[in-house]
Amino acid sequence: MSRGEQLAYYQQKLAFEMDPADLWLALKAEENIVVVDGRNRAAFEREHIPGALSLPHRALCIDTTQQLDPSKVYICYCDGIGCNASTQTALKLLTLGFQVKELIGGLDWWKRDGYATEGHQGSDGTPVSCGC
Repeated sequence: MSRGEQLAYYQQKLAFEMDPADLWLALKAEENIVVVDGRNRAAFEREHIPGALSLPHRALCIDTTQQLDPSKVYICYCDGIGCNASTQTALKLLTLGFQVKELIGGLDWWKRDGYATEGHQGSDGTPVSCGC
């Protein structure tokens, strides 16, 4: 593999993914993104990334996405590496015409990196907003 091919591979990979630190920085900078939790509603209510929308991938269709802004980039996540709801959510939103990225590591890595969560079992951590 040439250096050029390798460079293109990594650039393409980053065009489709972000990690929790990238997401935290994007949220702090108020970039044009929306965080989407693709798990079921009960999992979302238990714990989720602050400000995330609950859009369970099994229910995604034209009717359930009418309120979404097509100019935004939708960052999809699920529990973590043992779950594919983020991939399924990203795929469905993409086929419906939305711009998407996948959060690698999902909620698990978000928490491992020390960021706060919301919900019935929400946890303390670094907040997205400074509260200023």
